[in-house]
Amino acid sequence: MPDYSNTYSMGEELQKLAPEAHIVKTLNIVNCEVMVDAKRSGGDPTMFVSGNDAGAKQEVTDILRQFGWNDVIDLGDITTARGTEMLLPIWLRTWMATGNGHFAFKIVR
Repeated sequence: MPDYSNTYSMGEELQKLAPEAHIVKTLNIVNCEVMVDAKRSGGDPTMFVSGNDAGAKQEVTDILRQFGWNDVIDLGDITTARGTEMLLPIWLRTWMATGNGHFAFKIVR
């Protein structure tokens, strides 16, 4: 089994398994309640999307907006899922430190 850090991502592996599918990686940086209600994080957080198909990413972005994600950043192709997958350790540590899973990240520009 390959090492899924820095050189692979589960998003990429799924794309390899189904090369004709339109895989879009998103929402893996928040808990399930915040996924479908961005405001539950207590602010206006940022969500990322990664994928090889622009149309599929737009459809997913439209769904994200229905869930209250007003700030969506398209990181690029499916290889960019590596970065969001590597956010899991800091997400887990933040949850353990605060005792609260209702948070999200915000990119301040």
